[in-house]
Amino acid sequence: MINMIVCCKQILDPEAPPASFKIDSSTHTVIPPPGFPPVISPFDLNAVEAALRIKDTLGGKITVLSLGNNLLSEVVKKPLSMGADELILLEDEAFGGGDSWSTAYALAMAIKKIGTYDIIFCGRQAADWDSGQVGPGIAELLEIPSITLAKDVDVVDGKARVGRALDDWYEVIETQLPALITVSNELGEPRYPTMKGIMAATKKQPVRWKPADIGLEPAKTGAAGRWTRIVKLFQPVREAKCEIVSGDSADELGANLATKLREAKVFKF
Repeated sequence: MINMIVCCKQILDPEAPPASFKIDSSTHTVIPPPGFPPVISPFDLNAVEAALRIKDTLGGKITVLSLGNNLLSEVVKKPLSMGADELILLEDEAFGGGDSWSTAYALAMAIKKIGTYDIIFCGRQAADWDSGQVGPGIAELLEIPSITLAKDVDVVDGKARVGRALDDWYEVIETQLPALITVSNELGEPRYPTMKGIMAATKKQPVRWKPADIGLEPAKTGAAGRWTRIVKLFQPVREAKCEIVSGDSADELGANLATKLREAKVFKF
């Protein structure tokens, strides 16, 4: 049986209109937009799907691990409704305000407490900060191999065979288990929860761990454990200017447009 752990993050909905987001410049935080509930990071749902495909083929157990504060049950239980088996929540105010390192450290400590695992899945990056550092950070702390940007994942003869989606080519890597794999959206759309799955998820109670439950030192938790500092967080100002190019014929229009582009130094010709 393949034991799999999937790390999932609750984030602000990335599909919310940019104009709905506000920035608190004093605390360098994003104010949640009204009317847009949080969601599981879409890349993390790709990771759940990768684990479910292995479970469909070889069987196994999928444990979902989520870290944060004020986690919403209907959000963090979505992987259970898709077919995952167990949900562990690292939920406490102390986990708030962390960076990639303190988050990876807390998740690694929780994974050590879980104990038995063959594959750890993460999304290629979280869809809020897009750093892509937590997954490889967990692997480094656990001293296990990591493979990023997975498009296909199979387990063959006790090894993970991973197809990676790169810019100019497709690469296949094989690794011994245990290993950590970050999954990209090229894997394909994650499955929709079934009604049976939704009903089963409502009956499952998550396991909740505080920092002390995983032996986490306060100085390495959340904001206290940050290795990075946000100097400035702001919404960029986007300005656009439109100029109409006129001409009495198609040839004249083309020539006038070319002149304008040359003056604006858009093209050199």
